[in-house]
Amino acid sequence: MQVDIDMGTTSTGDVAKLDIEELLATRLLVQGNSGSGKSHLLRRLLEQSAKWVQQVVIDPEGDFVTLSDAFGHIVVDAERSEGELIGIANRIRQHRVSCVLTLEGLELEDQMRAAATFLNALFDADRDYWYPVLTVVDEAQMFAPTAGGDVIEEVRRQSLGAMTNLMCRGRKRGLAGVIATQRLAKLAKNVAAEASNFLMGRTFLDIDMARAADLLGMDRRQAEQFRDLKRGNFVALGPAMSRRPQKVTIGPVETSARSSSPKLMPLPDKPEDVEDLIFTPDPEDLARQATAPRRVTPRPRPTVEIIDQLSKSSETSEVHEPRGPRVAVMSDEEKADWIAMTLSEITGNPDSAFRSDSELYQDFLMRGRMKRISGAPLSMSAFRRRLAIARSGADAAMVESEAWQMALTLLDHVTDDLQGVFLMLVKAALAGEPCPSDPMIARAYGTHSTRRARRFLDWFEEQGLVVLHTEPGGKRIVAFPDLDRQTEGGDPDAPVETVERRDAAE
Repeated sequence: MQVDIDMGTTSTGDVAKLDIEELLATRLLVQGNSGSGKSHLLRRLLEQSAKWVQQVVIDPEGDFVTLSDAFGHIVVDAERSEGELIGIANRIRQHRVSCVLTLEGLELEDQMRAAATFLNALFDADRDYWYPVLTVVDEAQMFAPTAGGDVIEEVRRQSLGAMTNLMCRGRKRGLAGVIATQRLAKLAKNVAAEASNFLMGRTFLDIDMARAADLLGMDRRQAEQFRDLKRGNFVALGPAMSRRPQKVTIGPVETSARSSSPKLMPLPDKPEDVEDLIFTPDPEDLARQATAPRRVTPRPRPTVEIIDQLSKSSETSEVHEPRGPRVAVMSDEEKADWIAMTLSEITGNPDSAFRSDSELYQDFLMRGRMKRISGAPLSMSAFRRRLAIARSGADAAMVESEAWQMALTLLDHVTDDLQGVFLMLVKAALAGEPCPSDPMIARAYGTHSTRRARRFLDWFEEQGLVVLHTEPGGKRIVAFPDLDRQTEGGDPDAPVETVERRDAAE
């Protein structure tokens, strides 16, 4: 069923129609500097489509809670436990209720955690509840940043992963991402690139205009028009609105935000006794207790820095007070051997699959300090890559092969959390082994859910990294077009213990 909603008027005076059914399949990106009218555009979209499709709004400033009075949206305060947010998100999908998740009042890291938890719960809903949901995320650069900024890496990865799921893998689960951002340059490229519809508003910075022009297929000279757009005017492009770039003026809205842009108003007449009025203390001033100055909690120092400082202090004291024999400094070759051995020990522990990468990294650093290795033997990103390789089970000869090196280049298109799963499949293909079963894939990711394992394979196929096909007997094969290799047929339901016994027997 085709449903066209009225977004306003085009430059030719026609009605600017937006096909909701097409939008659900192709997603939308809205970009514009502060004051360009992004929130007004989102409100128009939500109001016009409220009676046609379920809506979920991730609202950092609490601007969209006013939708509840006019359109019946449930307002969910994000200041709850993780379990409560997951339960609410599940019931939201089950009962098909539109809602606004308000993050107002939370610190940035808490906002990112709450949004990620809520979006992941929507994404992980049971297949029976995969109804269409228009999922709107305002200020998307906060939740899918290109760099870590002032937040810890674990929070950034969690939030970015949730946004990536929404925009890259949410379509089959009924989640249609609509993201709005002030700065395209600050929004992760893999999130922005998944949108097929664009509404570009007023933009002044060259880097943002260049990104916008690139997404819309314009040259640099055409991109200059973004600077001249008035408030509430956007350039639209995409299958849901227009096959060619056209200017759109967004129409009026029924509701309004609780806060609005300040308006100029004349100052009152200055009283004659203004100094007495300002400096004469009020009785409440004298009765009011002085509040303590706000204490700023310092950010925790990285563990690597603390360990290095302790090491240097220990080494300095040992110059004056020898406490025992010193350990010889490792050569580069010895350090490389130690890293390989340590990673093998860590991945050899069955519980390591269910521990976070940051937790395993701290374990790795502590083992290094026990060997008196100064500093971090590997950065966090390098550790993740080496950990993924170690978990894949590839031997030294395979790792040095040309096909394996080609596979490593494909990791640029795989999120950090799925690199271990991807390399495990590559290893099976290069070794001519049966395709890993769903329980094996789930364990490699660190989950017990075989349903999520099947989703990972679907996502790899959506990205064009693999091709899945099933043999007549029901065995699954994963083929890699870029490597010209494929796995043998494997039982997708085989338990891990059965596979391990088979490998041991061989």
